Amino acid sequence: MILAGDIGGTKTVLSLLEKAPDGTLDCLQEYTFSSADFLQFDAVLAAFLPVGITITAVCLGIAGPVVNQCCQTTNLPWVIDANKLKKQLNTGQVKLLNDLEAMALGMLHLPAEDLLELNPDAKNQTGNIAVIAAGTGLGEAILYSEGGKYYPIATEGGHCDFAAQNPQQDLLLAYLRKKYPGHVSYERILSGIGFSHLYDFLCEMGFAPPCPAVSAISEDSDRNAIISRLGINGEDALCVEAVRLFVEIYGAEASNLVLKSFAIGGVFIGGGIAPKILSAMQAGGFIDAFKAKGRFHSLLDTVSVKVSLNQRTPLIGAIHYWDNNGL
Repeated sequence: MILAGDIGGTKTVLSLLEKAPDGTLDCLQEYTFSSADFLQFDAVLAAFLPVGITITAVCLGIAGPVVNQCCQTTNLPWVIDANKLKKQLNTGQVKLLNDLEAMALGMLHLPAEDLLELNPDAKNQTGNIAVIAAGTGLGEAILYSEGGKYYPIATEGGHCDFAAQNPQQDLLLAYLRKKYPGHVSYERILSGIGFSHLYDFLCEMGFAPPCPAVSAISEDSDRNAIISRLGINGEDALCVEAVRLFVEIYGAEASNLVLKSFAIGGVFIGGGIAPKILSAMQAGGFIDAFKAKGRFHSLLDTVSVKVSLNQRTPLIGAIHYWDNNGL
């Protein structure tokens, strides 16, 4: 049996699979857990695994830095250690991946209908591929191209310094420095909480009157989801501008990653946010900001930028890890 998982700050998805003689994988059970409901990962395993099950191999994609096959999750109090899992599950085959490594691998297994091209001028090119995903946090990874194969490289690029690109973004950076005086990263904007940060910034700047619907939100409601929904539906000027600004900054950071990794093979956009604001992602602001890199506009002009519409992409990557690594 193969145990695969996608472990994030919001949800944890576990899948139990059996490898058939012809090499195909049959899913025996799969379940999504609310990560915040558990104090440690062991409790999730206990809730998921059938009693007496024999595990042959494990691959987990985890939202956090994996160092020496151990991970302290970024947005959870969990510590996940491959060596402990080997003993606990009685298997020598345990691999921990950063969640964006797993997502990058999963992108390579998606059918064409699960990917939506944003760049109308895109051309098929061979080379490294960048992967960026805004969700609970901001994840970034690279698929290194060598000899016709792709090898995932984890990064923590979402925590790099936010770079303002115009006068409005200059003011945004100054606003965020008041909230985060030590360091303002891209993740403070390009993540779920980013919609609230952008909305509150625009309120303070007097861009438009506050939205009554946002002001009336109770503490147990998802303020970020409501702001993005009102913005996508065009129901409030502040929310519309918050979404526009989010998309503009998302495009700029996606091309930053392309330039740093020379990813002329394209960009995959994952995470839970892009599919929810798809109309804004397609409106042109993302691609305009993506290409706005001065002398490198011509290089970026034809780079493919595809949104993944499949929310199981990181899990798919974890499921297929052992296909390429000798199981």
